Amino acid sequence: MELRQVQVLRTDASGMPLEWIGYQETAKLYYLGMVAYACGTPLLTLRGGVNARSGHRSVVELNSIIATYGRGHQGSSPNQNYVPPLNNIALFRRDNHFCMYCGQRFSHGDLSRDHITPLSQGGADAWNNVITACKRCNNHKAGRTPEQSGMQLLAVPFTPTYAEYIYLQGRRVLTDQMEFLRAHFPRQSPLHQRLGITGPVIQMR
Repeated sequence: MELRQVQVLRTDASGMPLEWIGYQETAKLYYLGMVAYACGTPLLTLRGGVNARSGHRSVVELNSIIATYGRGHQGSSPNQNYVPPLNNIALFRRDNHFCMYCGQRFSHGDLSRDHITPLSQGGADAWNNVITACKRCNNHKAGRTPEQSGMQLLAVPFTPTYAEYIYLQGRRVLTDQMEFLRAHFPRQSPLHQRLGITGPVIQMR
């Protein structure tokens, strides 16, 4: 694994997920004494300089998950009213890269953000009003609602929780990181069924 691809899941000391960080920031947290404990898969070993007095060389073992003292960059723990920022990368991953109209899976470049209630009809650019759609279906629907265009919506959109959003923001989520995050998903989260599937999942929330 290339160093730039290393992605460590940071949690607080109680095990609540906080953010993704790179190997350099992880090493800094070890140096500052902020790491409470580590778990997950060993990723790499960093070797520093040799102490002139002791003759020992500093070595830091980086794991895929670390628990730290203090909070993440957001400054405080997310509460139940937390609403993550909406972006297409997370949206497409939420819907598992499936068009929520035709049910086919597409690459990122062939997908688009569709507003169920169009902006022109007073719809909001918000998680609960957007779904992933292929460009063909989006063009066909145009500025209409699914009902007005005679198109069936395959799944009801939902706003990700903080833990769900962290997963959706991950670049290459390792198996142990995924399982750790899934333990923090709501019991009824559609992501439980969407992870690892090869076809669309129709589920209400």
